[in-house]
Amino acid sequence: MTFRLLQRRASVCAAIIAALVSVGVLAQPAVSLPNRPGSLKFAVIGDNGTGERPQYEVGQQMANARATFAFDLVIMLGDNMYGGQRPADFVRKFEQPYAPLLAAGVKFQASLGNHDRVENVSYQPFNMNGQRYYSYVRNNVRFLALDSTLMDAKQIAWIEATLQDAREEWKICYFHHPLYSNAERHGASVELRLQLEPIFSRRGVDVVFSGHDHVYERLKPQKGIAYFVSGAAGQLRRGNMSPSEQTAAYFDQDQSFMLVEIAAAELSFQAISRTGKIVDSGVIRNETSQ
Repeated sequence: MTFRLLQRRASVCAAIIAALVSVGVLAQPAVSLPNRPGSLKFAVIGDNGTGERPQYEVGQQMANARATFAFDLVIMLGDNMYGGQRPADFVRKFEQPYAPLLAAGVKFQASLGNHDRVENVSYQPFNMNGQRYYSYVRNNVRFLALDSTLMDAKQIAWIEATLQDAREEWKICYFHHPLYSNAERHGASVELRLQLEPIFSRRGVDVVFSGHDHVYERLKPQKGIAYFVSGAAGQLRRGNMSPSEQTAAYFDQDQSFMLVEIAAAELSFQAISRTGKIVDSGVIRNETSQ
């Protein structure tokens, strides 16, 4: 599939641009989410499960956003739990930070990260149903939650078959280790890219979300696919970005999460900081769904 990133230009003075760059933001002017009735609305968090104050503050910003943007899905990009993973830890590192969302019936759909224990697939609020990787459909979107910590031949065959059979307009994959990243601590998982990118390109994947690097980065489309790194919903590596020509926007100064809306051929997105600032936004159009 081919895409055209629609950027809504605004007149921004040089001083504001300089200020944004100085705090690690290379972003286009804010785009309001359409908030259309019946559209698919969801949030994106990665590397969240610290149990520390910033995670709770991000959780509160998510609840605040839902008051006007009624998402009912949160996709989790792995490292959902750091450190201890006893029942009390799941309360402190998941159930309490997102209590208002859980009480409202918002469904969390997790993928595993390298800090997560395999047995966490059976933790009911993660909605993994005991599976390391799985697929589900919302509206006109096929989601694949993958396990990038163990990308074996069986999972690769399942990815190929599932994408081949998918008939939805949008195909979104999410998992922990990014195929593209310009953060210094980890960066791109090149071996994983060699395994997955040919399948994604051949089977028409539209968007990929990953975490692992504790920053936000939006990549320029690679082989027709939009890539996002959103690994700072709890953890943060301040100043860790080393942007390249692949980087379309980034934010590495505070914790963050994403909001996404899909209606017909348009995907609108925002990246939002722990303090509620919109640090990136835009629209992706799926030209082949016209």
